[in-house]
Amino acid sequence: MSPHKPTKKQTAALSLAALGVVFGDIGTSPLYSIREIFSIGDNILELNILNMLGVLSMIFWSLIAVVSIKYITFIMRANNNGEGGIMALLALAHRNAKTKRKRMLIAMIGIMGACMFYADGMITPAISVLSAVEGIEIALPGFHDFVIPITLIIIFFLFWFQSKGTASVGFLFGPVMLVWFSTLAILGVINIINEPSVLKALNPYYAYLYLHNNFAIAFITMGAIILCVTGAESLYADMGHFGRAPIRITWFSFVFPALTLNYYGQGALILQNPENIINPFYLMSPEWFTVPLIFLATIATIIASQACITGAFSVSRQALQLGFIPRMRVDHTSENQEGQIYLPRVNFLLMVGVIAVVLIFQKSSSLAAAYGVAITMDMVIASLLSIIVFAEIWKTWTKTVIVFSIFLAIDLVFFAANIIKVPNGGWFPLLIGIILLILMTTWSKGRSILYNKLKNESMHIDDFIKSFKRSSIARVKGISVFMTPNSNGVPHALLHNLKHNKVMHEKVVILTVKFLDIPHVKQKNMLNIVKLPNNFYQATVNYGFSDEPNIPRELAKSTIRGLKFEPMATSYFVGKESLVITKDQNMGVIRKRIFSFLFNSSEEITNQFKLPVNRVVELGSQNNF
Repeated sequence: MSPHKPTKKQTAALSLAALGVVFGDIGTSPLYSIREIFSIGDNILELNILNMLGVLSMIFWSLIAVVSIKYITFIMRANNNGEGGIMALLALAHRNAKTKRKRMLIAMIGIMGACMFYADGMITPAISVLSAVEGIEIALPGFHDFVIPITLIIIFFLFWFQSKGTASVGFLFGPVMLVWFSTLAILGVINIINEPSVLKALNPYYAYLYLHNNFAIAFITMGAIILCVTGAESLYADMGHFGRAPIRITWFSFVFPALTLNYYGQGALILQNPENIINPFYLMSPEWFTVPLIFLATIATIIASQACITGAFSVSRQALQLGFIPRMRVDHTSENQEGQIYLPRVNFLLMVGVIAVVLIFQKSSSLAAAYGVAITMDMVIASLLSIIVFAEIWKTWTKTVIVFSIFLAIDLVFFAANIIKVPNGGWFPLLIGIILLILMTTWSKGRSILYNKLKNESMHIDDFIKSFKRSSIARVKGISVFMTPNSNGVPHALLHNLKHNKVMHEKVVILTVKFLDIPHVKQKNMLNIVKLPNNFYQATVNYGFSDEPNIPRELAKSTIRGLKFEPMATSYFVGKESLVITKDQNMGVIRKRIFSFLFNSSEEITNQFKLPVNRVVELGSQNNF
């Protein structure tokens, strides 16, 4: 057995953990999906046995086509050193692009995917918690006015708790979701027994009849059918935490059967009494179990929302490392698990977004259109990036285009069915996506412009060292580390230090930090130091987009003789640029002002790289931008 291959016991533990993190989103879809399909467009879909069998067949085969085949069988093969998710897929596709134009196009597609991920992150907690709390109306009809306040309270405490970390309660997620999916399956079986004819819907012929008999109405309802596969992208995004095998095993052996049984159970319940369409999920439960089911559903949606928020933190850190968003504070909430991170700024903005969604839409049914647009755009973007990645994996464009054209066609049909609902709520994820797209592209382009400007204005390090030999600048004991993105240029902070202090440390290190398009960099490749004349050193620290930066820790591993980094003998010099907005052809003034705002509000470099605050010297400079 390979030392890297998990044992059966480890696989079982990972599968249970994956159940609590990966499948929360798709596992709470039964709360609202069937109800939304038959209530779409003021009940344009007639409630009869043939349509019900068609809808159930569409759900079953959508789960197979999108989740089982597209994501688990194919897309999860595209891993970036074990990592998955939209940013990992973007990095793989970007690496395979041969021209600058292709890389720019891929970057734009990937950024759009990240934007939709954030929009999804605002909608998922809102629709999940709302749909769970709305069960109160079934048990206690007089409590209708309390649905929104209770939902907002749950959401507030959910986001407030993020700073504490989930390590202390995370071990409960798996067992709770095990109970949840078992409950879904049991409730489904109980109702199927009363109306076993719904099992006919396992035959894809009923899906064909559903589409063939009245394609226009069937096409519109596909905008709600897609709600059944929401969360499929989480399978891929969380692959790095659990591995492909535990996710695949958990899906096929437990989650997929439980979801199928519950959807078919809801269908059976509605066929027995069409009035149950008002809220089939809660009405399929025995009356005595309604209140416990509401409580269990609320806990399940909180766990699903927690997984979504955690995913937003992970994607944000990856986007930060890859240079798509400004520096921001990243706190580690667990000493044992690297993935347990908390980003205060992202958490606050997500909380504001989720609360706004609840207040704007008021009901989970009103959110269905918005949710559908975000999900389907995510799916389309994943398929587009996968074409580029798998062409490299399979070494053939023919096979890649044939396979992923099928997936892309399915995605586009679902997307088209949702995009027509823009006036009914689909505008929200598009609005959020456009805003984030503008911010992310502005930041990315602004960084590139500023870097090139500073690079062109800086003196080459070799020329500086030659001139420095002839100078009479005093040298003092200790090591000075000057940080710069341009490893071959003289940092502005170094020149300002000479100009004002007229002194130089005995050893000078020009340090550049690079973030690579891989999740993790091996320790042996993380630090590289080259000795230059006159006690100057050129150092490069490489990080992956999932690595935790810590400059002092990396420099302490230096093996170059005569360059021993001692905390109290090392000073860090960083430049603090002040931007002066000017008019030019590189970028519009409005976008420059946006970049300037983001630049000034970004986290201090001291915090991002874990520099000791009492050993950092900031030297300001003013730059035209």
